Amino acid sequence: MGETTQNPQEGTKRLTHSIEQRIQELNQQLSAARRERERLNEEAKSWAEDRNQIHQQIKTLQAEAKSLREKRDEANLQVQVLKAAREKARTQRKEKHDQIIKIREQMKALAQEKPRTRLKDLETRIQNLEWKIQTSSLSVKEEKALIEQVQALENERVVYRKLQKLKDSLFELQTETKALETQAKLNHEKLSNLAEQSQKHHEQLLQILDQVKSLKQSADGAHQKYIDVRQSANAFHQKSVEIQRQISSLKAQLTQKERQQYEKRGQELRAEATKKAEEKMKRGEKLTLEEFKLIATSEETDTETTEH
Repeated sequence: MGETTQNPQEGTKRLTHSIEQRIQELNQQLSAARRERERLNEEAKSWAEDRNQIHQQIKTLQAEAKSLREKRDEANLQVQVLKAAREKARTQRKEKHDQIIKIREQMKALAQEKPRTRLKDLETRIQNLEWKIQTSSLSVKEEKALIEQVQALENERVVYRKLQKLKDSLFELQTETKALETQAKLNHEKLSNLAEQSQKHHEQLLQILDQVKSLKQSADGAHQKYIDVRQSANAFHQKSVEIQRQISSLKAQLTQKERQQYEKRGQELRAEATKKAEEKMKRGEKLTLEEFKLIATSEETDTETTEH
């Protein structure tokens, strides 16, 4: 049974066809990898936009939280001021209350010294006696007696004056105490309102901080998604680079094979033309310049081959 001889040209064609088919497959894989890379890049871009939007929301909420914290702290400061004023007013009211008790005790004690004669009658008698002393011709003894009566009446009038002074002081203290109580009531209302505002601001602040915490978690999740998708996109990018490298290598092989085939075909054509020229020369026929060059080149090649 004889051996089957393989045609070199057929082998080259099959190899070339195999390389071209592989290049086509790789091009399809490259297109798919690039499409997937672009899709992942778009997805990563979307996650980055979501993350940035959340960060903007957090920034807005943090500014609002800062404003609420300042309002709360300002309300708390006013509350402390009002509490201090309340304590001061409480101390003042106690002091004035103690003074009122003391004055009432003084008035009670002085009331026991109060003359039976009315103040108006006392003043009338004093005026009459003073007028009599000034206008009447009196002996020394009589004048002395009248002066002593005036002095006695003046002592009685002093009691009325002391009582009146105590009454005026009592009225002034009662008025001041009432004003302090009114102011204390107003301060208490202000304090209650401020405390309510402070609590409201504090609760709103806590709600915002909870929102910020939740948004930060969402932003971290979006950022992690962005990183994961970007890594996947980079993996497909590396895959695309590798496929492109394989394609370039195969194209280089294909180019080399085509060049080798072209050179081999050229050598075959030159050999065939040289053979025809040599046969023509043996027949004594006239050679063309190109035919002469082919024979000369062939002889030089043979000589070089023999020498080597």
